[in-house]
Formats: sequence, C-alpha cells, structure tokens
Amino acid sequence: MATTIGTADSETLATQNGVRRRDFINIAAVSSAGVGALATLVPLVSQMAPSKDVLAESTTEVDLSAIKMGQGIKAVFRKQPLFVRYLTPKEIAEAQAVPLSELRDPQTLDERTKPGKLNWLITMGVCTHLGCVPLGIGEGEPRGEFGGYFCPCHGSQYDTAARIRKGPAPKNLEVPDYTFETDTKILVG
Repeated sequence: MATTIGTADSETLATQNGVRRRDFINIAAVSSAGVGALATLVPLVSQMAPSKDVLAESTTEVDLSAIKMGQGIKAVFRKQPLFVRYLTPKEIAEAQAVPLSELRDPQTLDERTKPGKLNWLITMGVCTHLGCVPLGIGEGEPRGEFGGYFCPCHGSQYDTAARIRKGPAPKNLEVPDYTFETDTKILVG
C-alpha cells in the first residue's frame, strides 16, 4: 500500500506542476507524425512544379529591330507559331476603315495592339478553325483577298489586323499577352 500512495503522490505533484508524462508522450508522437507528413508532402508537391525547360518556354523575347515596315516574322511561343508584323500606314488605314458590323468577331485594331504601337501586330499563327498555320507572314506568301492571312487548309481569310473576314474560322487570330520591354524588343507571355 505504501507503494500505491507514493505513486499517487507523484502523479498529484506532476499534475499540479503542469505536464504529465502521458501528455509529453502524446505531444512527441503528434509532432513526429507532423514532421513525417511534411517530409512526405514536400517532395510530392515540389515534383509537380514545372521543369526548367517548361519555364523557359513560358515566355519568348522577340527583337523587332530587324523587321522592316510591311514585313513580318514567324517566331515560336509555347511550341506554336507567333506572327509579328510591322504594319504599313496603308494596312493600318485599311484595318481602321472596316466597319465593326462587317466583322464576325468584332475588334478594332486599337484593341488588338498596344497603345502608341498601332504599327506592331502580334498574334498567334494558328487558325481558329482547326489549328492550321495561315500563310501571309512570309515574303511572297498568299495573303487572301483582305491582305492579311490566308489559311490553306479550309480557306479562312483574315484582314491586315488578323481579324476573320471569310471562311469557316469562328474567331480572329489570338493576340497573346505581351509587353514592350524597349521600342525594339517585346516579351511575349
């Protein structure tokens, strides 16, 4: 009986002082489980992050200094063609003269370009019908009857602002997110 009283007295003292041995073991077990869960989740979540090659393709820099007025180039953005075109004053005037009521996907040239940079038209080079690459960005390629782009797959025709004017394509060529880093360099993406 003396042993029982001694054990009860030590438990009473431990309870009065705060933490019992059982509480300490519970806290240690929960902490260990939390550290183990964290050690398992960190690699699992970090492996889902995009790799360096994917991040490198998420943006594209394009140097505009070599493009002459009336010319265009084809670049690559996210493994798809990107059209960069330096519009002439005549092409700008033609695009602005079209009434929006005649357009299937009404957008002005101002809405498709950056403020103060009306002469630079940056679009994805993918037809919105079935994903073919339209002609018209390269020298001597057919541009269709509206002077912009012509899709050889199904005959969609785009004007100088890359807006759909004729054929099965439902929408204008897409304008990606881009910014002018300098007057001669854009960052797409």
